[in-house]
Amino acid sequence: MKYNVYCDESCHLENDGSSVMILGAVSCPSEQKRKIFDDIRAIKRKHGLDSRFEIKWTKVSASKIDFYLEIFNYFWENADLSYRGLVASGKDRLDHDKYNQGDGDLWYYKMYFLMLDPIINPSNEYQILVDIKDTRGGKRVTKLREVLCNNQYDFKQEVIKQIVQINSKESEILQLADLINGALGFYHRQLGERPEANTGKILLVKELQKRCILDRNAARNEQKFNLFIWKPRV
Repeated sequence: MKYNVYCDESCHLENDGSSVMILGAVSCPSEQKRKIFDDIRAIKRKHGLDSRFEIKWTKVSASKIDFYLEIFNYFWENADLSYRGLVASGKDRLDHDKYNQGDGDLWYYKMYFLMLDPIINPSNEYQILVDIKDTRGGKRVTKLREVLCNNQYDFKQEVIKQIVQINSKESEILQLADLINGALGFYHRQLGERPEANTGKILLVKELQKRCILDRNAARNEQKFNLFIWKPRV
């Protein structure tokens, strides 16, 4: 079977002031991609938004909370959609020299590998689509494909057909990954405890907490919402 895997990352830069990095991927059967796009665009129009409106965590507000709650519900109710996320805490305390990780790129690949590895089944085919973040992305996705293929003994690259960068504006499913990642980052960075916290974001995090536990590892074979919490060795 063929799958599309849409990957997004949050607070991925080493010196961005955040101690937490979030990597997340929303997967679906490739043949269902178009229907999911159409469904989400219909939800946008239902709430008075342009079908091209980009769903982003940074845009969440109390005034649009009904829209974002319906998007969350759509994810949970659609059996063709699944999420795999990795929360890497202690990013500001990493010792790359100790673990021969150079300037941190190797650690980044390790985290991406840990996030994606449980998704990959060698009996299927995958197209992995990564949000464009910066000018280094092209080299990173090439290396990431090499690492993933080698781990699966997929030396002919028949399982992971390609890893490409796309613009999140072009993909409602990638936008969904951004939304879930944002909620996880908001929770793990404890931003909801600040006096000026966005009430819309607080409500979305609470909705996510009703569905799953956000601070504990899921079983490796958990299908719908699979979360892994990574912490550095001390």
